[in-house]
Amino acid sequence: MKKKAMQQEITELLPRLRRFAYSLTGSMADADDLLQNTVERLLTRGTPDDADLTKWAFRVCRNVWIDECRARKVRREAAEHPELSDGQVVNGEHQTTKSIEWNRVDAAMARLPEDQRQIISLVAIQGMPYKIVAEILEVPSGTVMSRLARARAALSEALSPATMRTDS
Repeated sequence: MKKKAMQQEITELLPRLRRFAYSLTGSMADADDLLQNTVERLLTRGTPDDADLTKWAFRVCRNVWIDECRARKVRREAAEHPELSDGQVVNGEHQTTKSIEWNRVDAAMARLPEDQRQIISLVAIQGMPYKIVAEILEVPSGTVMSRLARARAALSEALSPATMRTDS
């Protein structure tokens, strides 16, 4: 079948295929996704020479839906049995704590003066040597070291528990 004729026939089939997809999924959003996947498969893989495009399109739609159902089942089982996922279990409490800590560090970094924030970012986060940082910022190496020391002290103060802070 010529590509142009096939595209025209698929275009005419779209409303019927969409209704069929909806009857399979029960959701308009899922039906639209199924329809898109079906049309994509029809256009990329074509149809057998002896196949009726209408019948073939509905068969492809059904098979794509079966594949999706199987994939959902696998994902659901993986969620219900996390011990089967090779140690990729997410500890919610750990993730939440980690997120809170990152937010605290971000806030503390934001309170640093720009010159200190730049240096701590280049040295501590990017892992650059003092000499390279001095060249990038066009300041002496001693300035890098003193700003870094002040930035680390400020971060340490900001991130320490309130009971451990010294009032200066």
